[in-house]
Amino acid sequence: MAFSYWLSRLRSSSKSFFYSNLQTSHFHNLKTPKPHTTTPIFHSHTSNNPSLALLPAALAVSLSAGSLALQSQSNPSFCDASNLDSARGVSIGGKGSTEFVVKGSHKELPQELIDELKAICRDNMTMDYDERYVHGKPQNSFHKAVNIPDVVVFPRSEDEVSKIVKSCDTHKVPIVPYGGATSIEGHTLSPNGGVCIDMSTMNSIKALHIEDMDVVVEPGIGWMELNEYLEPYGLFFPLDPGPGATIGGMCATRCSGSLAVRYGTMRDNVISLKVVLANGDIVKTASRARKSAAGYDLTRLVIGSEGTLGVITEVTLRLQKIPQHSVVAMCNFPSIKDAADVAIATMMSGIQVSRVELLDEVQVKAINIANGKDLPEIPTLMFEFIGTEAYAREQTQIVQKIVAEHNGSDFVFAEDPEAKKELWKIRKEALWACFAMEPNFEAMISDVCVPLSHLAELISRSKQELDASPLVCTVIAHAGDGNFHTVILFDPNIEEHRREAERLNKFMVLTALSMEGTCTGEHGVGTGKVKYLEKELGVEALRTMKRIKAALDPNSIMNPGKLIPPHICF
Repeated sequence: MAFSYWLSRLRSSSKSFFYSNLQTSHFHNLKTPKPHTTTPIFHSHTSNNPSLALLPAALAVSLSAGSLALQSQSNPSFCDASNLDSARGVSIGGKGSTEFVVKGSHKELPQELIDELKAICRDNMTMDYDERYVHGKPQNSFHKAVNIPDVVVFPRSEDEVSKIVKSCDTHKVPIVPYGGATSIEGHTLSPNGGVCIDMSTMNSIKALHIEDMDVVVEPGIGWMELNEYLEPYGLFFPLDPGPGATIGGMCATRCSGSLAVRYGTMRDNVISLKVVLANGDIVKTASRARKSAAGYDLTRLVIGSEGTLGVITEVTLRLQKIPQHSVVAMCNFPSIKDAADVAIATMMSGIQVSRVELLDEVQVKAINIANGKDLPEIPTLMFEFIGTEAYAREQTQIVQKIVAEHNGSDFVFAEDPEAKKELWKIRKEALWACFAMEPNFEAMISDVCVPLSHLAELISRSKQELDASPLVCTVIAHAGDGNFHTVILFDPNIEEHRREAERLNKFMVLTALSMEGTCTGEHGVGTGKVKYLEKELGVEALRTMKRIKAALDPNSIMNPGKLIPPHICF
């Protein structure tokens, strides 16, 4: 199939409805300052209006985790929460839980705390119901809670964050750190109310070190806005979760994205952090050196902690040079196993691809429906090769041969910037395209990951269950590193739908765990995956986590109840 013909089909429709409805960023009018080697670069804050527009949620998504104060106020970190919570009728998604609405107890905020917050934040806080409701319900997630935050604050500095957290700790009030609202496992839920700390106004780029290839940023800046700023300097930050994700939230959930197969996940791309602990102390986790053997690795302890250990206020990121040349390729397969086998064979060949993305026939159908396209509705692989022009083309030819040996067809590739952008838009719009098939449904998105050699078997076994289900289910995979997603569309108001969606999700998780995999490759635990952690990690590992949590947050105000299953005690 000639590429020009294929691309004309891709462009056959008008501009994508879903793409055009992405909210534009408030960073797009920022002027790019003159380059410096080691100086603060720019500070851009949103207005004092607390009714801030939320950035859109998407698949790879990430954000600073929410709060769930569900343990007893007296010595909450040490008690056996399972019996206490059962007596109270509180469910937090513990082992074996099938609850979709997270329950919690609630008490009014002390007036003294409200007065303290007003003194700290002045006009940058709100108790408006609509604003609190928006902050208490994830944007593209089926997770719900019985309560919403009592107050939302918008700190503008690290000092303000420290004062807010210290006041909440004094009054033993839960805290919900809040980023881009793109998470999908209930990270922003506030079932016990409390204080939501919206970090969106802390969105500065504080310093760019061009020769060191690193940048110091505040947590509220989005990865897309950061890369817009870095592009004139020939640099970029390589992680690419869903549009709208912020750097602080990406750290909190240890996210990755389609480029992780080449550049690693968030834990590999953060040099150091500054974090406000539960007592208000401000901790710097490391120096700016690229490597260090000085003490415990506090940076990676905080990355993936989902707001349970502190509030991130500054991040130093490792940067990469923008590749000299890239080629994007796409090909089709008769079965999803053939596609997965090619992904594995490509990685085994030693080719350093930057992306390997897999879409099943249902996902391609969703893209056609959403955008009025006419793509072949069969399993599809997408690749990106980077390097010098000669090297990228050589990689493309090698993979084309591998594809031909595994029943692949319609191998097309693009080098023109606009053509490449058109191809990747398919992948970036995957979640919104799914909703075109069932506009009134919600999505349960699986996020399992296995050693690469098991990926084809995992996808094949899962696909049999998905195809037999009455629900619409699509498959999307970061096939180069064994990370496999399924978008399960269901009506949360229909009990049969909820049970079937949970059954499918559980089947994939348990299958992945049986293959020495994980229940979450990049989306995090939140409330949705906490029930699988004991089976994956073992009770001793979870007790160790709980001891760390108790030492750093004795009043259990930092996202209490999340990440660590409630029945774990020591």
